Amino acid sequence: MKKQVPPQYYHDYLNLENLLTSQKLLSEKIGQKAHDEMLFIIIHQVYELWFKQILFELDSIIRAFDRDVIRESHIGIAVSRLNRIIEIQRILIDQIQVLETMTPMDFLDFRDLLTPASGFQSIQFRLIENKLGLKADSRYEYGRRDYKSQMHDEHQMILKKSEASSSLFELVERWLERTPFLVFEDFNFWEQYRSAVDKMLASDREIILENNTLSNKEKKTHLKEYENTEIMFDAVFDKKKHDDLVNKSERRLSHKATQAALLILLYRDRPILHNPYKLLNKLMDVDELLTTWRYRHTLMVTRMIGRKIGTGGSTGSSYLKETAERHRIFADYGNLTTFLIPRSSLPKLPDEIIRNLGFYYNSNAHK
Repeated sequence: MKKQVPPQYYHDYLNLENLLTSQKLLSEKIGQKAHDEMLFIIIHQVYELWFKQILFELDSIIRAFDRDVIRESHIGIAVSRLNRIIEIQRILIDQIQVLETMTPMDFLDFRDLLTPASGFQSIQFRLIENKLGLKADSRYEYGRRDYKSQMHDEHQMILKKSEASSSLFELVERWLERTPFLVFEDFNFWEQYRSAVDKMLASDREIILENNTLSNKEKKTHLKEYENTEIMFDAVFDKKKHDDLVNKSERRLSHKATQAALLILLYRDRPILHNPYKLLNKLMDVDELLTTWRYRHTLMVTRMIGRKIGTGGSTGSSYLKETAERHRIFADYGNLTTFLIPRSSLPKLPDEIIRNLGFYYNSNAHK
């Protein structure tokens, strides 16, 4: 028999008594009430509530991928929940406009009371970063201090545990590595794809050489850029060259996962690859919006405090700008657009492979 719950009252169900009395103005405690401190507290409390929801969704996505067999339904659910995270991120970015209704002078009325507290100490935001896949050794540090050193001991333990757990980046990478490649008996996709790429690059090089509107110096510049493009393409086909880039921290995704992701992007129109393509696209959206939020935050902080240090002792806007540029997580997926070629140039797939990509993929179907 279904367990019955007593009739609910809106105020009690949402625990509004605690929620609406949790704004304690420090300025009021010292007898110099600053009007905009209320806005400052509520904005950041709302941020933390949204962070909690993002973590709730993110944990469910991680559980879906933390298994050996991932079903099509798991991918669909992950895409849906990533989309929810994306919509929340857009709200977080928009909230900055509300905070910017507070002027720098209004902020100065209570700013010094906050020291040494800082948004840097948001454990939930750090957990989001870790669970998405930001590596500890990739973080931009200030003062040569571990980011966890700013937290209380119990929070440091929580962050250490999250660092030791599999992140979404790692789990998706493993899933991609298990994706079957288009190599079926007498058909090798990568040989066919390389042939198409070589033709495309040769054609582009010829266009540069025959472009009479370019000076010799400009042609040399364009050809140099194309040499770099050819080097990047080489890494798609050559695992050793790709691994060299990983060792230089110029790539993060494994060679096998990179090829699988590229295959998904190239043949995303095939029914079986629709959801995998949406998944990769949503991960790029999450990364882009996280970077956008950091950048908007940087602009807002610059507007509020200029070149002053942050309340937590960081270099303020300079530190935030560095994190916006360095703390990308899924950049490798975005960079794969370098390797896209026109649909008309894609290798023509055998009928059997087309059938497999139509509804389901059976690794034994070609045998």
